[in-house]
Amino acid sequence: MGAEVTRLREQVATLHGELVRYGLVAWTAGNVSARVPGVDLMVIKPSGVSYDDLRPDNMIVCDLDGAVVEGDLSPSSDTAAHAYVYRAMPEVGGVVHTHSSYATAWAACGESIPCHLTAQADEFGGEIPVGPFALIGGDDIGKGIVATLSGHRSPAVLMRNHGVFTIGKDARAAVKAAVMCEDVARTAHLARTLGRPVPMAREDIDSLYDRYQNVYGQPGVSSAAP
Repeated sequence: MGAEVTRLREQVATLHGELVRYGLVAWTAGNVSARVPGVDLMVIKPSGVSYDDLRPDNMIVCDLDGAVVEGDLSPSSDTAAHAYVYRAMPEVGGVVHTHSSYATAWAACGESIPCHLTAQADEFGGEIPVGPFALIGGDDIGKGIVATLSGHRSPAVLMRNHGVFTIGKDARAAVKAAVMCEDVARTAHLARTLGRPVPMAREDIDSLYDRYQNVYGQPGVSSAAP
C-alpha cells in the first residue's frame, strides 16, 4: 500500500500541473484527488499552496471521511466534497475541481450546456448538467455532485454559482474531463454569440458516444492516457 500511495502522490502532484497548462485554474484555486484502490483512502492537494510548490511529498492522504492520515499540511477546502463522492460512487477513482472561465460562466448563469457538438457527444454523452448551489467546507457540494451525476453519462457537473467538478475512473480521466468541459463550454459560448446553435438528434448523440467510448483509439489504451 505504501508503494501505491507513493505512486498516487506523484500522479496527483503532476496532474495539478495539467490544470495550469490548460488554463483551468488561477492562483491556488482548484484541486485534483485520487482514490487509493482497495482501501478507504484518497490523495489530495494541500489547501492554499501555490501550484509551483506542489510536490509528491506535500500531497495529503485522507480517509473517506476527510480526516488526514498522512501529511503535515491542511488538505484542500474541498476535501469533504471529494470524500463524499468517493463514498457514494465506488466506481469513481478521481475527482477534479476547477473554476475554469467559460464553464464557470455557465454555472454562474445556472444553465446546463446543451449538446450541439460532436466532441461533447463523444465525451459527455449529452448535456453537461448544472448542480445545486452549496457552501464550501462540508459535504453538501459532494451531495449535489452525486445527486446530479448519478445515472448521468456526463463526467462533469457545473455547480451553480461555483465552478466545475469532474469525475473519472482515475484522476487522469477526471482531469481530461475538466479540460474537455472547458473546451466545450468555450465553443458553446462562441456559438451563442454567433447565433442559434443547431440541435443534435438524440440518436446521433448516442451513436457518437458509443463509438468514442467503445471504438475510438487503440485497443487497450484509454482515451485519457497521455
